[in-house]
Amino acid sequence: MGYFKTAILMAAMTALFMGLGYLLGGAGGAIIALIFAAGMNVFTWWSSDKMVLKMHNARPVGARDPSGLSQLVRELADNARLPMPAVYVIDTPQPNAFATGRNPANAAVAVTTGLMQSLSREELAGVVAHELAHIRNHDTAIMTVTATFAGAISMLANFALFFGGSRERMGFIGTLAMMFFAPMAAALVQMAISRTREYAADKAGAEICGHPLWLASALERIQAGALRIDNVSAQRNPATAHMFIINPLHGGKRDNLFATHPATENRVAALRQMAGSAPAARAPQSETLTGTSHIPNVRRGGNRSQGPWS
Repeated sequence: MGYFKTAILMAAMTALFMGLGYLLGGAGGAIIALIFAAGMNVFTWWSSDKMVLKMHNARPVGARDPSGLSQLVRELADNARLPMPAVYVIDTPQPNAFATGRNPANAAVAVTTGLMQSLSREELAGVVAHELAHIRNHDTAIMTVTATFAGAISMLANFALFFGGSRERMGFIGTLAMMFFAPMAAALVQMAISRTREYAADKAGAEICGHPLWLASALERIQAGALRIDNVSAQRNPATAHMFIINPLHGGKRDNLFATHPATENRVAALRQMAGSAPAARAPQSETLTGTSHIPNVRRGGNRSQGPWS
């Protein structure tokens, strides 16, 4: 159902873009708009990962990093039957994470220092599994395309104010309506796609790590941190907010039309239902991390819970 809904929403985005081109320039305008969108999407599809990582000043983590983050990502990627993605760290106290890349062979997972410091090893595994699910589901490419469409639609709507042909075709009132409502409609479709893909990644991520409650507990912790801690790079680049596992811009709590993410309590409830637990159940807690150099290796024994990759 998630993929079907995404396909319908993508078709709506394409139809909106071509319709806007038609209103601006007739049939020829629709074709030109489609060609223009295709060119923009090829460029962003190829280079979006590098651009996004640079926007957030992400630094690469080597395979032998002392924190054990790369090892954790590798083991979960093996469990998901994915190539090892590049691993990055973003220096911000807000706990959060995102995935990017045009396909699984050219993907990256980025986590914040705040995430590594505030989550347990099990919760961190749930978050990484969620981001790997986005990569496996090709959500990173889908969201790049929708973001490009939304930006292009806004640009075309602005063009409508300066070209007389659009006014002759639609009238002044119609042109104004298109200028305001077309970008809004595109943004709504983009947000709806983002919410759909988040639910799908939660489900797949829980399957990858084998423990839905790990991810449920992590989402609650990240939500609490995101509401009280600023993410400066995300504030400078709000168009990337939909990429994070939790809205980094202090978003609202409801699943409304203008939300980039589903309500965290709804996501947690779905994960707890998936785990077959009671509504009040909690994920098992282990010691939280005090720094990036204290993430325990997932293969170590002891009294900590072990995932299916052990």
